[in-house]
Amino acid sequence: MNKPNWQQDPRLVIHYSDCAICERTEIDLCVRPRYLVINADEGEPGTCKDREIMRGDPHKLVEGCLVAGRAMNANAAYIYIRGEFYQEASHVQQAINEAYAAGFLGKNCCGSGYDFDVYLHRGAGAYICGEETALIESLEGKQGKPRLKPPFPADVGLFGCPTTVANVETVAVSPTICRRGSSWFSSFGRERNQGTKLFCISGHVNNPCVVEEEMSIPLRDLVEKHCGGVIGGWDNLLGIVPGGSSVPVLPIKKCEEVL
Repeated sequence: MNKPNWQQDPRLVIHYSDCAICERTEIDLCVRPRYLVINADEGEPGTCKDREIMRGDPHKLVEGCLVAGRAMNANAAYIYIRGEFYQEASHVQQAINEAYAAGFLGKNCCGSGYDFDVYLHRGAGAYICGEETALIESLEGKQGKPRLKPPFPADVGLFGCPTTVANVETVAVSPTICRRGSSWFSSFGRERNQGTKLFCISGHVNNPCVVEEEMSIPLRDLVEKHCGGVIGGWDNLLGIVPGGSSVPVLPIKKCEEVL
């Protein structure tokens, strides 16, 4: 198990020498920075929603990093992107550079007195780095292997500091929710399953696509409305994999019922 690196911080030693008895929470506030880590590895087969965001609207992700970072009072954000996403990485880096040039990132962000940096890190293609602690290990320059938990990243994460690991889509949508309000976002979908979601639809459909739709939409409606239906008609369907490779296949009867 990895040892918390912050225990070896020389500033912590100085802090202890000045004060023999000190609450840990006070030490955390004085010494340990906070980090926001964006999981843009997206190695699950058939998944390409984050890729569309980074390729088509990377500024939304950068703005979301700033909003989320300020909310948790983080010092920096690290975007861990899949190594094969060369074009997407180039677009995100360009958006970061433009944000720095405009004064939205770096020292005194947007003239608010808040300092915040965003870094882009390209992975080496390991599937396991989609797991949050393996991703953190890779960011630290180690082998991408999951850590034992506890401690959890919220307490001992990147570089031994409090860390929040979030998804690209989650962070990218936060500025829009802040601008338009939570009531607007929750007006989509059904009760206790509200909001919008990016759906990646591929396989034996007439028009494979990535589409943003409201939550709770029936699976059959999603396929027929946005993909032009199943090749050969709906009765030609054998099953649908609703998630990653570890998710069981839904037979056609279930596909007509599930949301």
